[in-house]
Amino acid sequence: MPPTNRLRLGAELRLRSKLQFDALYASGKRIDDRFFGLRVRPNGLGFPRIGLAVAVKTAGNAVKRNRLRRLIRETFRLVQHELPAVDIVVAAKFPAAEAPATTLRASLATLWQRVARTCASS
Repeated sequence: MPPTNRLRLGAELRLRSKLQFDALYASGKRIDDRFFGLRVRPNGLGFPRIGLAVAVKTAGNAVKRNRLRRLIRETFRLVQHELPAVDIVVAAKFPAAEAPATTLRASLATLWQRVARTCASS
């Protein structure tokens, strides 16, 4: 169980295995916008976990992919205590590679609110 009073992003808050990703893709609820696509599924652990899918085909070179990953992880880290106990896979879409960071942060903030609202009962 992750600490409830700290805003850290330890290994226990990340999805790592192919089985975890496959389970989310098979039965997760989709939440999309112009820049990101999310798959969300209740996890029963008491805290949210995140996985990232930032492909070279959509995001471009390593610099752009890593920029998107850092931005997604940071916004998740800051809102993790406001989210219900769900597993989330965030996939970047093509327009995200060239969008400014402020636009991407606003997009992710809206998506986190939608996750909290639609999955609050889980």
